[in-house]
Amino acid sequence: MGWHGELLIGFDLETTGTDPAQARIVTAAVVETKGGVLLGSRHWLADPGVPIPAEAAAIHGITTEEAAARGRPAREVVEEIAAVLAGHWSMGVPVVAYNARFDLSLLAAELRRHGLPPLGEVGPVVDPFTIDRAVDRYRKGRRTLGATCAEYGVVLDGAHEAGADALAAVRVARAVAARYPEVAEADIRQLHADQRRWYAEWAAGYQAWLRGRGDAEAVVEGEWPMR
Repeated sequence: MGWHGELLIGFDLETTGTDPAQARIVTAAVVETKGGVLLGSRHWLADPGVPIPAEAAAIHGITTEEAAARGRPAREVVEEIAAVLAGHWSMGVPVVAYNARFDLSLLAAELRRHGLPPLGEVGPVVDPFTIDRAVDRYRKGRRTLGATCAEYGVVLDGAHEAGADALAAVRVARAVAARYPEVAEADIRQLHADQRRWYAEWAAGYQAWLRGRGDAEAVVEGEWPMR
């Protein structure tokens, strides 16, 4: 059957901003799936302790006031999310996250911010963003979650709601596997290693392109699945 037909955990964060070193978690979801079917989910709403910029609230719908009124302390939320992910990884269950490097780097930064233990061994991770970019390098157009869902015929209900995005990420990962047998047939540990290599190759290529266009100091970090 392969990894894509087994238990898969979807993970997504909605945050205060786009810099994983500085942004804070606002909402989070971890969904449990098998064969693309939702089996269960956990959701968190945090009080990030900082104002939520209007542009971020416009995307995920959570204002500073709502987070302060209804959200749980950020430290508790961060600790629980990390424990849930670590628990799945300890059993060898893949965690699927679209553009995983952002979410996992941000979670790691939050753990440091709150004086909590680091994530430890991370993986296996399945990142359909990184896989799709490697197996279909020359496709034109955007590679946002919404655009990639459209490319693979995955319905995305409620974009930028963490649970909806986490479930869509799992279904995109399965759709990529259905289109590309080499992805479907890969051992999950090898697929994790392949993604690390693919991301590094993309980063090196993008850095060279930027420097070739005159930005001699351009640096594109190539670590995956975390900065």
